[in-house]
Amino acid sequence: MTRVNLLLLVAVMLTALYLVRTQYESRRIFVELEKATSQGRKLEIDNETLQAERRSQATPLRVDKLAKDKLQMVPATAAITQYVPDRSSAATAASKP
Repeated sequence: MTRVNLLLLVAVMLTALYLVRTQYESRRIFVELEKATSQGRKLEIDNETLQAERRSQATPLRVDKLAKDKLQMVPATAAITQYVPDRSSAATAASKP
């Protein structure tokens, strides 16, 4: 009878140690999951902020202002437009009877 009791005591102790280890591991994994979820939310917020900033940087008014100031571009008008004749269409038109 003593052997059975001793065997059962060892089995209960091993089961208890396994249970404690499993609970510890579960808590550790849960903390990692919470950290990853928190980091994911932070990255989503950063992404949304960057998307909003990109949209604000690409407004037509800002692009026009940068083109005028930094690149010294001017709108095309009839006064500064130069038309180049298409020589291939002029040659085919002249060769037709």
